[in-house]
Amino acid sequence: MKSPHNLLMVADSEHDANMLYAVGMFVPDPFIYLELRGRPSIVMSDLEIDRARRVAPHCRVIGLNRLQDKLRRAGVKSPGHARVIHAILRSRRIRRLQVPANFPLGLASELRRLGISTTPRKGTFFPQRELKSPAEVRKISAALAMAEVGMAEAMQALRASKITRDRRLLYHNHPLTSEKLRSVIDTAVLQASGLAANTIVAGGKQGCDPHERGYGPLRAHEPIIIDIFPRSQKTGYFGDITRTVVRGRASEGVRRLYQTVWDGQKVAFRKVRAGVPTRAVHHAVQDFFKQQGYKTGRRHGRMEGFFHGTGHGLGLEIHEAPRMGEHSTGKLQAGQVVTIEPGLYYPELGGVRLEDVVLVTSDGARNLTRFEKQLEI
Repeated sequence: MKSPHNLLMVADSEHDANMLYAVGMFVPDPFIYLELRGRPSIVMSDLEIDRARRVAPHCRVIGLNRLQDKLRRAGVKSPGHARVIHAILRSRRIRRLQVPANFPLGLASELRRLGISTTPRKGTFFPQRELKSPAEVRKISAALAMAEVGMAEAMQALRASKITRDRRLLYHNHPLTSEKLRSVIDTAVLQASGLAANTIVAGGKQGCDPHERGYGPLRAHEPIIIDIFPRSQKTGYFGDITRTVVRGRASEGVRRLYQTVWDGQKVAFRKVRAGVPTRAVHHAVQDFFKQQGYKTGRRHGRMEGFFHGTGHGLGLEIHEAPRMGEHSTGKLQAGQVVTIEPGLYYPELGGVRLEDVVLVTSDGARNLTRFEKQLEI
């Protein structure tokens, strides 16, 4: 994690992935992280200082309250973050720092008035975050298992639902809606120590908008996209899984669509390995879909076909580097963890998307996802 540059972050680690990566502990309020000449330090309040010393032993822990008291005695009326940072840097004769791209503008202005310049670091703040250690892979796999728990509960609820003559689904004698099935999923994930937010349960035409959460009654004999991406409450790492299912009987058109997406995912699996350009994976899937006769473009004012990326990095953020899309740059590296999630969307049929999580290796991709793929249930 060490850098030849002097680094500064001020953020809370519950929402900022770089801060959580740096310190390895959840802190709900913004605090100061400094990496000076390769040595990391964190400035913590009395509320957090003892926990920080125990949980983040790799960091030098500086007491915020004692430093603020010292500044007040020196005549500083309101010693906020800028004054504290200035006091720490002054003794080390450091006046230039690199900061993340999302560094607070107001704080940067205060530091400038105190003679400290901040420059946004080019690219990823911690480039090493892209390459996951074996411990990180285990944490992602644990979060993925939480997603699979939610998916299993969704399948069980769908199987238990009854199909009425008008193709409605009844669950415990009540209409099965996207909202109800989402609550079943999110509750199961919570019981598995994960937090699910914005879980997607989109049936029929709703599934043709890849980020539509879904609403209203679910119907039999049409595809339902279920996309679950929980965060582990313990580690902060994410899992991600998508399955498309039909409660009842799928039409021949939906069956062919599903098989094509599954085969397209296999194309991506075979393509993924260290050294392969990220966009090459996406282009391979695009070309396969075209060969199968599935066109992508705008029709009747909306996009249809395959119009999103093939995958993205997964870790302390649900979407992180690398990306595998039309305009992606760079090459895959061993140790990256990425999703493989091709999809096809046509309003007359509905949407189909399948998503697994894989670890990039020197000679291929190791699938971390264990959940089965089955269209009809």
